[in-house]
Amino acid sequence: MARKKAAPTGTHTVLFTGFPGFIGARLIPRLLELRPDTRFHCLVQEKFLGAARDSVTALNDAHPGLASRIELVVGDITQPGLGMTEADARTLHKKLTGCYHLAAVYDLAVARDVAMRINVEGTRNVIHFLEECPHLNRFDYVSTAYVSGTAVGVFRETDLDVGQSFKNYYEETKFLAEEAVVQSKLPSAIYRPGIVVGDSKTGETAKFDGPYFALNAMRLLPSPGAFIKVGTGTALVNLVPVDFVLEAIARLSTWTGAVGKTYHLTDPSPCTAFELEELFAKSLGKTFVYVPVPLMAAKLLFAPQPVQDWFHMPSATLDYFDHPVQYDASIATGDLARFGVACPRFAEYVQALVAFYKQHVEKITRGAMI
Repeated sequence: MARKKAAPTGTHTVLFTGFPGFIGARLIPRLLELRPDTRFHCLVQEKFLGAARDSVTALNDAHPGLASRIELVVGDITQPGLGMTEADARTLHKKLTGCYHLAAVYDLAVARDVAMRINVEGTRNVIHFLEECPHLNRFDYVSTAYVSGTAVGVFRETDLDVGQSFKNYYEETKFLAEEAVVQSKLPSAIYRPGIVVGDSKTGETAKFDGPYFALNAMRLLPSPGAFIKVGTGTALVNLVPVDFVLEAIARLSTWTGAVGKTYHLTDPSPCTAFELEELFAKSLGKTFVYVPVPLMAAKLLFAPQPVQDWFHMPSATLDYFDHPVQYDASIATGDLARFGVACPRFAEYVQALVAFYKQHVEKITRGAMI
């Protein structure tokens, strides 16, 4: 559709999905610092409305005056028209100048029908809604580096479909969702984070998944003792702290030069799987002898549900400790340098992650908002 210039209201009206998720609730305050003239309309499922209101209150306590620029809109990305009332939809169609789409199911073991409904159909519904907004000037979409699926070697920011298959339905559906964004021709910027871990300064996170499963196993095993090394241990594991991801998205999404680009928000110098295990063990104060186990054998070892439950480690996680892919982040590194933003090395913040983990491992059980 032909687009008009942004409405001359003097403010930016932005639709935001994924609130009050851990990243979403922290991203909005930073965006408002960078663009004080923005008003956010956060799409929230009715069952999460109470949590969203509590989050707005907490944000207002921390940042007085911020709540007046956040409006909660009841809806659901899996529904046509985003499940909004006709009045809300009509108002937003007239006013929207931007959209941040973060809502997705982040779960390596997710069932395909659930992932298709939320990640793919949900994204398509957001796109269809935005196509009816004549003043829209940008769409900021959060994807994942793991749209790379089974691709090996160097995967670039300009790559998407390279003939890969996928290790799980999470990867497949995020790939299909990103493909829909690209095909839509909306003025978009796409962000592909690596495996997101806690804050590099405080270690804070909302859940212990991904590499934290290795910490779970190490915590439960005796030391000195034995620990598995999946495959050769030389595969790169791309971890990024949440504060880097937040600042990168905030800076790039408020810069007009990012429109039309895809960014790998990944570590340009990631650790190998073995280096990661050694750093975790050292930070826990434990000593292990590492026993090499082929990936397929390791997955068989962790296949029984009681084993996964005891270690709090789904077997699907093991794929990410033995997959030979490297994410080229040249575009992101270059564009973020203008803002003084760079991904810290894992060794610089592993102690903060482990300290937070040790203090909160029995308390944090938060799951996906589905």
